[in-house]
Amino acid sequence: MTTLPSTSPSTKKPASMLLHKITLEDFGAYRGKQSLDLTPKRNKPVILIGGLNGCGKTTLLDAIQLVLYGARARCSGRGSKAYDTYLRESINRQADPTQGSAITLEFTVTVDGQEHHYRVIRSWHTSGKSLKEFLNVFVDEEYGEKAKSGRKAKPEGKYSRLLSEGWADHVEDLLPLEIASLSFFDGEKIESLADPDRAASVIQSAVHSLLGVSTVQQLRTDLAALQRRQKLSDEEQHLMDNIRAQESERDRVQQELADARQEQASRRTELGKAQRALETLERAFQKEGGNLYERRLELEAEHKQVTEQLAELRGALAQVAAGPLPLLMLSDQLKDVRKQAKREETAAEAHQVLDVLNERDAWILEQLPAAAQKDLLKALKADRAQRAKAAKLKVDYQLPHDALAQLQVLDEVLVRDKARAAELGAQTAEVSERLDQLDRQLAGVPSQSKVEALQVARTDQLQVVAAAESTCERGEEQITDLKRRREYVTGQLERAHNEFVRTKVKAEEVERIIKYSERARQTLERFSEALLQRHISRLEFAVLQSFKDLMRKQGLVNDLRIDTDKFTLTLTDADGEIIDPGRLSAGERQLLAVSLLWGLMKVAGSRLPNVIDTPLGRLDSRHREHLVDRYFPNASEQVLLLSTDEEIDEYLLGRLKKSVAHTYTLVHDDTKFTTSVVEGYWWGSGAQHVA
Repeated sequence: MTTLPSTSPSTKKPASMLLHKITLEDFGAYRGKQSLDLTPKRNKPVILIGGLNGCGKTTLLDAIQLVLYGARARCSGRGSKAYDTYLRESINRQADPTQGSAITLEFTVTVDGQEHHYRVIRSWHTSGKSLKEFLNVFVDEEYGEKAKSGRKAKPEGKYSRLLSEGWADHVEDLLPLEIASLSFFDGEKIESLADPDRAASVIQSAVHSLLGVSTVQQLRTDLAALQRRQKLSDEEQHLMDNIRAQESERDRVQQELADARQEQASRRTELGKAQRALETLERAFQKEGGNLYERRLELEAEHKQVTEQLAELRGALAQVAAGPLPLLMLSDQLKDVRKQAKREETAAEAHQVLDVLNERDAWILEQLPAAAQKDLLKALKADRAQRAKAAKLKVDYQLPHDALAQLQVLDEVLVRDKARAAELGAQTAEVSERLDQLDRQLAGVPSQSKVEALQVARTDQLQVVAAAESTCERGEEQITDLKRRREYVTGQLERAHNEFVRTKVKAEEVERIIKYSERARQTLERFSEALLQRHISRLEFAVLQSFKDLMRKQGLVNDLRIDTDKFTLTLTDADGEIIDPGRLSAGERQLLAVSLLWGLMKVAGSRLPNVIDTPLGRLDSRHREHLVDRYFPNASEQVLLLSTDEEIDEYLLGRLKKSVAHTYTLVHDDTKFTTSVVEGYWWGSGAQHVA
């Protein structure tokens, strides 16, 4: 997006400007496309353009103004003609009116150290009975690669629609028309500036526009007009009264909320004090055993319960002990009984086997032959004898035949009862320990007389804390209600603002503007007077110094004064006598006018191009030398001189040459009534053929 460089539109202070190139296409006497490089060089600000009368010097000056200001340009050839008529007549006679004319001006403007390149093209052509005009502005062009010579290549522009459509306003920010009229002038016509009345109007206009005084005065005028316009309608006033009422309600609720919060903070402080006092009593109560005293009944009830539980456990243990459990103490004897029962069971089984063996052996012997019976009988008797020996017992308790089974059942019962007894024993030990603890706690319970006072104080403080907490809760509820009320009022007010925001803004602006505008106007009035006096003093010195530098008669003018009310210019001689401008020669009046313009530019500090048409008319040789030596090289960073061969002649060209960057000659063809631009100047190299 293109950034539009501009000075502040309120100050109208011109920026630094340099013209680089102008191109004329079928404009006035200039046939076809004619271009002039206007770029100054280091310590060479002068671009010298020569031409005989009628060759187009003034047309070139008009072209610069026309491309910048359009219908507002103060072109010498226009007079009282309509703008369209002037443009029609400005198309070259030999050109096709439907193709029309065009003027292209390339220049740079430096604002706040940033240089911006402009290319402005104003063109026009006829279309039937109508005339169409076009303005195209290219800004912030980027240069291509540098040429071998070190110069920058021709820039390629970026078209700005915004600038093209608003150029009339933008050019006023860059170079106001009133200031341009002081920078682009006809040397012969400015002689009229030596007239007191004419000089007064120019000085007043220049001081106000060029030096910024008009800005201050315009601000005062604008403030006065703004004050007069500040008024609300009855309907708007009613709406604003409603909004102010709602704002008052909001402020009231906000204040109530702030008060409630402050009171709540006090309540919380009191609650904190009460809680700390309760904590102190609690610690004292605990130190005196108050907790045990309060738990006395609880401890006693628990003691009774634990005692009963212990009795039940001991009864259960006694019941378990009443069973076979004591036999665990006869484990060795039980082992012997178990062995004896085993032996008796074995002996009984052996007796039964012997009876069966006797019958078997008898049967077997009957089945064998007599020869074989003897040996077998012996063996069988030995076997029976051995078994009979095993069946004999040393001790026979005649235990029941199921003694082993009974002993097995007894073992299982003993294991079960042992586990149960162990469980009951552990529980009994635990309950006994708890009972001992309760006995110790009950023994430590203080007497009632010892803790009664602390208990009463603690109870009272608990009530104080409860009351403070209740008060805080009510305070929080009040704050919550006020917050809801504030939200409701704020919502109502916001809706009112959304509906009447323009009215509210206007009312606020009215109040603010009415309050401060008068004070600002008074301040601006004092500032304007001081600023004007300061500028006038500087201008008097600058104009007088410039006039003395240019005058041949150094003692002619001793002092110069400018009236701050009427802006009239007064000259006095060495004796303090006022010099009548009518006593000055035409050349001296022209020098006075040049001095006035030069002084204005010095005071303004503006670096603007000076375009001077017919710069040395009516001046004698000495005054011409002064202008060539002192004014032209120092008037500005860029000075365009449009001169005849009699003004800047061969002699003056030699004196001026060291300050000249470019020279051109305007050559007019009397047969075709057209002018072309040729580089070089009379008596200069490259232009000998032009004469």
